Amino acid sequence: MTDSHNPGDIPMNENTRKGRIEQEELLRNEADPLTHTPVHMLELRDVGKHYGNIIALRDVTMAVDGGRVTCVLGDNGAGKSTLIKIIAGLHEHDAGVLNIMGEERNLSSPREALDSGIAAVYQDLAVVPLMPIWRNFFLGSELTTGKGPFKRLDVERMKETTKVELAAMGIDLRDVEQPIGQLSGGERQCVAIARAVHFGAKVLILDEPTAALGVKQSGVVLRYILQARDRGLGVIFITHNPHHAFPVGDRFLLLKRGRSIGYYDKKDITLEELTAQMAGGAELAELAHELEQLGEHDDLAAEVKAEAREAVEHAPGSERNLA
Repeated sequence: MTDSHNPGDIPMNENTRKGRIEQEELLRNEADPLTHTPVHMLELRDVGKHYGNIIALRDVTMAVDGGRVTCVLGDNGAGKSTLIKIIAGLHEHDAGVLNIMGEERNLSSPREALDSGIAAVYQDLAVVPLMPIWRNFFLGSELTTGKGPFKRLDVERMKETTKVELAAMGIDLRDVEQPIGQLSGGERQCVAIARAVHFGAKVLILDEPTAALGVKQSGVVLRYILQARDRGLGVIFITHNPHHAFPVGDRFLLLKRGRSIGYYDKKDITLEELTAQMAGGAELAELAHELEQLGEHDDLAAEVKAEAREAVEHAPGSERNLA
């Protein structure tokens, strides 16, 4: 793993270098069948994407392994959506390298990504609310029985498969006949995750699955993310909430304005440091300055200044962490 990205404006030092994920630490038991060298399920090296003169993503490096959750964090406009589209085959990257099980690839369509074992579950789930759960589970991939003019949907097998697959993910639904629209947002997310696993996903991309959910439902989704991880999937969890990412994540990629500002293993960063990286001391300091210029918000400006200092102090590689 290259060490070319400096988190924020913090000077690169030995402590920061140790905090970054080294290539050897990322590698697990997957191996190239010919060379027997370890490989990742999915690996991006210095990947970039531009649309005309607009650079949407630049120099992003990350890896995904089975049984690990890689969290991608960033605010709106950070480049998360572009990253998802590249990995899911919606857009081709135009810089860097994308490897799947050690083989360099340029995914040209979502079908090609699916055939490679990469499935994306988007925030706006593609479900038909009035259809039963089992119909949504097999939507577009229905099982049939019989031949020729006697060919028909194998309803009983689809119902039973849906029950078994949901149970395997720890999802206990009383009746797969009920319309999926009657489920909570968290339950619908979990059905979509179980569906992706059933249809052969090895790498699962979850696009802001907890963004529109309350605390309880977010907890439900996070539990099923761990279920997917424990079944050996490589999970990419896209979120802007470090408090959701940290409990389930094994690695953390932080994006800002299309660039990586940090890539850490869980053992090398705390929740406070992760939150501070997301907050950004420079942005808070600028806000404090603007409040001071207004002249009527001295107390608030002082509070924001304190938060800015806290963000800098908690950033990996700071003098406080070196002490």
